[in-house]
Amino acid sequence: DDDFGRVLLGNLERKGVDSRFVRVAPGAGSGMSVAIFDDGGDYGAVIVSGSNLTLGEKDIAAATEIIAHTAVLLLQNEVPEAANIAAARAVRRHGGRIVLNAAPARKLSGELIALTDIVMVNAVEAEFLAGVPVVDTLEGAAQAARMLVDFYPAAIVTAGGEGVAYCDRDGQAFALAAIPVKVVSTHGAGDEFAGAFAAG
Repeated sequence: DDDFGRVLLGNLERKGVDSRFVRVAPGAGSGMSVAIFDDGGDYGAVIVSGSNLTLGEKDIAAATEIIAHTAVLLLQNEVPEAANIAAARAVRRHGGRIVLNAAPARKLSGELIALTDIVMVNAVEAEFLAGVPVVDTLEGAAQAARMLVDFYPAAIVTAGGEGVAYCDRDGQAFALAAIPVKVVSTHGAGDEFAGAFAAG
């Protein structure tokens, strides 16, 4: 319920994005991420959760009709875990699959882990979840993905400009080198990758 929120909602409306289930939280500032860049285009972020922390079961209940037709639910860690669990349970009841982009890194409950079909992380998040050092290379990503399938049915580990690795409990494993591009900014690249993967 702030100027940022009004601008963001106006932008969604202008772009034709369905915002029926966006709820304005009275008295709460909008959630945001402040990016800090280095000269190579890589970045770190400072996250201000704001109204994201108000997301919960009432929001899931309000979207029951959409949830019943959801084939793939993409979750991330910028909202309370209870909201992720409620949404995952609801989608699972209707046969949908759960992809968890476990960013930013935080400790996850056994319940959320058990509801997750595919976990998607970068090297920093993989190291946090696996509890062992992960080298930010394509081989390091592949090794981390193999470790994560001890906890999740399938794992995707991104390695920035190096590429991405996949592994699942059925024995499939591969790594794909990144396509070389001129880097302007990596801000939002992980989100775009996660969204494109889930849509695909």
